[in-house]
Order: sequence, then structure tokens, then C-alpha cells
Amino acid sequence: MRTSIIRIIFGVIGLFLIGSAYLLWSWNHPLRPGSETYEVKPGTSLRAFARMLSARHVLPESHSFVLLAHLTGHDRALKSGEYRFRDGMSARELLDQIIAGRVIEYSVVLVEGWTFGQFLAALTAAPKLGRTLTGKSHEAVMERLGHSDEHPEGRFFPDTYYYSAGQTDIMILANAYDKMQQLLQRAWEGRENNLPLNNPYEALILASIVEKETGQANERGLIAGVFINRLRLGMRLQSDPTVIYGMGKEFDGNIRLKDLRNDTPYNTYTRKGLPPTPVAMPGKEALQAVLHPAATKALYFVSRGDGSHEFSSSLEEHNRAVLKYQLKGKSRNVFPSRAPDAVGHTSKIKLSP
Repeated sequence: MRTSIIRIIFGVIGLFLIGSAYLLWSWNHPLRPGSETYEVKPGTSLRAFARMLSARHVLPESHSFVLLAHLTGHDRALKSGEYRFRDGMSARELLDQIIAGRVIEYSVVLVEGWTFGQFLAALTAAPKLGRTLTGKSHEAVMERLGHSDEHPEGRFFPDTYYYSAGQTDIMILANAYDKMQQLLQRAWEGRENNLPLNNPYEALILASIVEKETGQANERGLIAGVFINRLRLGMRLQSDPTVIYGMGKEFDGNIRLKDLRNDTPYNTYTRKGLPPTPVAMPGKEALQAVLHPAATKALYFVSRGDGSHEFSSSLEEHNRAVLKYQLKGKSRNVFPSRAPDAVGHTSKIKLSP
């Protein structure tokens, strides 16, 4: 009897040692997950994920991994997303990666000067991003974001946004909206004195125009200075990008004289002051340029055809620049109906009426 008890005790101890040795081996031996991706969907249990790893021959079996998670207090810390595990890592390291949520990240680039429609198109094309806004109107999107009373143009910060599988387009937009509001508020609070702008939104509108007009980054401040000077004097801004925005789908790549004469809320050739909304998404540099414009007497600028501009402080100088850079020295009454304060972006305009 006593011998039997001793045998049982030693048997239990032996099984415990064997089990412990196996657990230590299973938790620490190198795994071979390869280059595949492993997705943890929202709501996936640790046990289900361990079974999946076992079925794909990453883990020798699932029970020891689940036990490891229980013993370390991480059995409910499974983070959703796509994972790629390093060859040679242990089960402990694999569990640590999941707990930390080190998932595969994707990126989507929202570019300065894009419109809201282009932002939405980029989000629709982004891989692995959940699409909840496809087919929705701009108004419906803003309602989803909780800003149904706001026009979307200009309100989202252009940047590179990183996301993981399972995240959605509305999450990216919400982040971009918050970043723009924070940036705009900080920039407005640090603005120069005596600008002809009444509120942050007017700064956003003008920044969007500067963003679209700027071909070379070092000219942003000068372009902003020209528009600030014009606003101070009550001159029309006469900016082509505003006309283009007002034309909408009718724009075919060229502005004609009839387009400049066609009055819309965005036609700054026919209306004084700022358009009713931004015409694109401005970046940080455009906002800074508007709120800290270059000190200049220039009231005009014309494209040199290489992305840079010729700036002039008088109409006479401007006309000479137009003759030189746009008409190639051939005098021609291109804009007989335009007021004498024209900016003169003739490089974008067909000369035929």
C-alpha cells in the first residue's frame, strides 16, 4: 500500500515535471510563422486565435498558448488587426506583440491642394480600410462626423495617415478634421495684427486659395501678401482656382473668357472679397503664409511658365510681365472686359472667347 502511494506521488511529480518542461519548451522554442499575415477580427477570442495559429502550424498546439495568456493575465488583451510575426520568435514574444497591438500598418496620403472629393476618392482606394462612406453625399458625410452645419471643403488636414485593417474611412476623416481645427486655432491665435480677416474661417478660405496658386514653396508668403494687399484695398482677388471651383464638373482644363464673366459665388473676377468657402485643403505652410504674409507692395503676379511668378506693384509693370511671359512679346488685348486690377493668370486661359 505504502509502495503504491509512493509510486503515485512520484508519478504525479514526474508528470508535473514533464508537463512543465513541455510548457517551457512550447513557450520559448522558435516559431516559424513565415511571411504570412494573421488577422484578429474584432471580437475574436484568444482561444479561437490560438486554434487558428495551431491550424496554420505556427504553434505546435493551442492549449499551452492559452495557458500562457491566462498565467500572465493577458487572456482578454487580444487586439484586433493584421499581424506579421517574425521568424524565430517565441510564443511569449508573439503574445507580447498581440498585447501591445503591434499590427501591420497601412498609409493613405491626403495631399495639400486636393478637394474634399479627392480626399474621399483616396480613402475609397486605400487598401484594407473599411468603407462606410461610399456613395454618400458630402452633406451626409459631414452629418456622420457630427458637423452637418459645415461645408466640408478645407476642414480636413492634408497629411499621411496610418491605419490598420479593420479601421474605417470615417475614423481617418475624424482625425483629419480634428487636426485641422487644432492647427487653425493655434495659427489664428499667433497671427499678425491688422490683417483684413475677421475670423479663422476666413483665414482658412484664403489659405486654400494660396495653396492652389503656389507653384514654388518659397513664393507662398508673397502670394499671400498680394491677396492681403488686395483685400485691404477692396480690390477683387481675381484668382483662377476660385473660378475653377465654382465651375465644378464643367471645368475641362481651361478657363475661357465666358467663364471669367459668368458670375458665381466663387468667381473672384466678378465679386469682391473672399469666396463663401475654401476651394481646397490647405496645408500648414499656406495657413502660416496667410497669417504671416510677406511684406510686399505687390498687387499683381503672373506665371513665368516654370512654376514661378513675376510680381508687380503697378498695373504698368504687370502688363509688361504679361506681355513677356504670357504673350511672348506679342501685344494683344486678351481681356478687354476685365477690370484694370486683374492678377493675370493667362497661362491657364484659352485666348479664344
